[in-house]
Amino acid sequence: MKMRSLEQELKNNVYPGRGIVIGRSEDGKSAVTAYFIMGRSSNSRNRVFVEDGDGIRTEAFDPSKMEDPSLIIYAPVRVLGNKTIVTNGDQTDTIYEGMDTQMTFEQSLRCRKFEPDAPNYTPRISGIMHVENGKYSFAMSILKTDNGDPETCNQYSFAYHGARPGEGRFIHTYMGDGSPLPSFEGEPEWVDIKGNIDSFTDLVWNSLNEENKVSLFVRFIDIATGETETRIVNKNV
Repeated sequence: MKMRSLEQELKNNVYPGRGIVIGRSEDGKSAVTAYFIMGRSSNSRNRVFVEDGDGIRTEAFDPSKMEDPSLIIYAPVRVLGNKTIVTNGDQTDTIYEGMDTQMTFEQSLRCRKFEPDAPNYTPRISGIMHVENGKYSFAMSILKTDNGDPETCNQYSFAYHGARPGEGRFIHTYMGDGSPLPSFEGEPEWVDIKGNIDSFTDLVWNSLNEENKVSLFVRFIDIATGETETRIVNKNV
């Protein structure tokens, strides 16, 4: 696998949908994650990220224009002890509750599948970061149909024990725009992670398609101390 430029991956895809990046900062000091959402419909675009304890949740920007909250209102980020969970749907809660009863990340997701939004059947993408005693590892998952067949569900997980400075993995829901939207294929992309939290946030936000981008969350976790620093960017302000 060849390392790709995260900036170019985003700029060259008009509609990656929702995406998760997890890796390590360029200076090696921090565990890094980014989660973004995009939208084509007015309902999908009518959202913002807001802080919710140690995590975040989505919220209607204009509640009077909310149509169907079922797949767009959820907690993308929750923290369970030294673990940070990041997902594109309510499976955040499934992982949190499963791991809180000693299940693994993978075991927690076995009861879930892709979203019921025919004909797209949007994949559920998830990630978890584990920072403890100066050590860092992470895992990612995607639940998707088998080549568009809603009677099937393929569950893939990828574990990364250790992360090199300035490197990460990127998984997103769609390969690009289309009708139906083409689901992500393959293992998470190997991408670069550049700069500090502010420059990295700017790079990701400015590389997303201007018309379709909605919100972005970025968190840096100090691997030595566990201290966190967070940025949230909303198009609707």
